[in-house]
Amino acid sequence: MRPIAFYAPLKSPRHPTASGDRQIARNLMAALAQGFERPVTLASELRSFEPKGNADTQRQLMAEAQSEATRVLRDLPDPAIWVTYHNYYKAPDLIGPVVSKRVGIPYVQIEATRAKSRLTGPWADFAEMAHLASDAADVIFHFTGNDRIALERDRCADQQIVELPPFLDRDTMPAASDHSGPMLAVGMMRQGDKLASYRLIAETLSHLRRPDWRLDIAGDGEARVEVQALFAPFGNRVRFLGALSREDLAQAYAKASLLLWPGVNEAFGMAYLEAQAAGLPVVAQDRPGVRDVLVPGVYPTPEEGPAALAKRVDHLLADPELSRKFSEEARAYVQARHLRPAAIGILRNTLGPLMEGTE
Repeated sequence: MRPIAFYAPLKSPRHPTASGDRQIARNLMAALAQGFERPVTLASELRSFEPKGNADTQRQLMAEAQSEATRVLRDLPDPAIWVTYHNYYKAPDLIGPVVSKRVGIPYVQIEATRAKSRLTGPWADFAEMAHLASDAADVIFHFTGNDRIALERDRCADQQIVELPPFLDRDTMPAASDHSGPMLAVGMMRQGDKLASYRLIAETLSHLRRPDWRLDIAGDGEARVEVQALFAPFGNRVRFLGALSREDLAQAYAKASLLLWPGVNEAFGMAYLEAQAAGLPVVAQDRPGVRDVLVPGVYPTPEEGPAALAKRVDHLLADPELSRKFSEEARAYVQARHLRPAAIGILRNTLGPLMEGTE
């Protein structure tokens, strides 16, 4: 049976450093394999990610991609279709369009973003390559409504733009949390947006009125010292759990009273889905991307700041009935929309016709 060729230019699913991107790539490979009952081959591990806007590095990566495309054409088993996860201006797919056109197979993107503002400036060449790759796609799946806007604006010919809600790598729901433990924050400790979320959490804690709160933090990274300094004033009410395995993180969800994560510039955030699947109320800000994975409701806006987040925390900790209601709604929402069976159904309905006759 002809395989599905899979590629993730931002971060290979085999990359040694854990992250949301790596996990999503793994989830997609598993869903494609299960949904189509055929092998999924990782076509390449070339990482095209160039975060600094260095034109020389970008040219070097484009040259490496040409050689890699030649290797893939030589070594890749005869694929039925090519699927690329996360094509954007800092990590364009420089291989998939070349191979797909040469072999004559459908080319598909999942979570592609279009950014016309980047067609000038330090990433101009890479942004152009990302746009050309998206132009070549027969289908582009999007995770969020915010991404869909630009994809629809720049839709090429009869290209299909299809919603694929982010999903957990499981077919059934986990047990519900007993809400007996502390609040929980889950996030890598790195500079930029993650550190900004941690800073906002610390500011939120200073506004809490309840004296009996506790917070566990799951995560680690190069900004650990800065994060620890943010929470030092709260003493032993904040506990650092470090980077947890998936099993240990599941245990943390199974006890937590709620998830506190503002979501500064998050694309969406898998932790929100994991927490809601366990029935945790979520305290987050109403932001593009984030709102696509939260059970519908009213969330504090970024403009309302940490005081509004603290008010939400106080209400949830003080009102078990409100917490229980949110828990039930969140679990039902995830079960209906964000588990692997739902994703498999969308993938089958969209990609199945493209692979007819490729047994």
